Amino acid sequence: MDFATIIGLLFGSGLIGFAIYGVSMNLPGGVMSFVDGKSLMIVLGGTIAATAMAFPVKEVLSLYTNLGAVFKGDKHKDGDILREIVELAYIARKGASELEKSLANINNFFLKDGIQMVVDGMPEDDIRSILETRVVNRELREDAEANVFKTMGSLSPAFGMVGTLVGLVAMLLGMGASGTEPDEMAAKLGSSMGIALITTFYGALFANLFFIPIAAKLRSQIEKRNITQNMIIDGIILLKVKKHPVLVREFLNSYLAPRERVYED
Repeated sequence: MDFATIIGLLFGSGLIGFAIYGVSMNLPGGVMSFVDGKSLMIVLGGTIAATAMAFPVKEVLSLYTNLGAVFKGDKHKDGDILREIVELAYIARKGASELEKSLANINNFFLKDGIQMVVDGMPEDDIRSILETRVVNRELREDAEANVFKTMGSLSPAFGMVGTLVGLVAMLLGMGASGTEPDEMAAKLGSSMGIALITTFYGALFANLFFIPIAAKLRSQIEKRNITQNMIIDGIILLKVKKHPVLVREFLNSYLAPRERVYED
């Protein structure tokens, strides 16, 4: 689980909820004054509909999967992958036949494919070209998925403004209504204006506490996968030319932060 995401969401929601509770204590409806189904329909319904128009169905339907990935986080650790590559470096110096026996024990599919290419005797340049092309195209696919949330983050405030305009129209039409007592008219105007502002509040809240941070988190995960896979590519090439495991370890340590580097054999 990605506890940073969970803590951030709970902490932000808690602070905003506490502020709403404090403000609404003197209101007739209490906290429920900030709950309006019509405003939610305008913001969420409009945002989802516009997003469905902007992206292919497959990318829209991947929202749930990507949302799960945000909260689950990445399970792998680059240090563990580095250790695995160093172990494979010892085996690679014994020959391709020995390296082939270790394929069944490799869990990382990207690393496994690269080792299979080494076992098959493919040239270094071809191995690097194929694997780098896979990294680029994976990044493009994942970027497209992250852009769905980024777009939703830009659309939800816009639909919040749409709801505000709806509320203002209702308020102005109410001002023009005849045969209404002044006190009753003031109450209706206040209610219409409140709903208008609540819709804007919903749009800003969903965008800045949910959609935009999720898009940023997905982009961060993409960058981390790029670093990991580029480290794997260099490791595979070093295995191909049968470099000494110590050299492999020191070279790949360049991809890790100092506190995460591996120093033991």
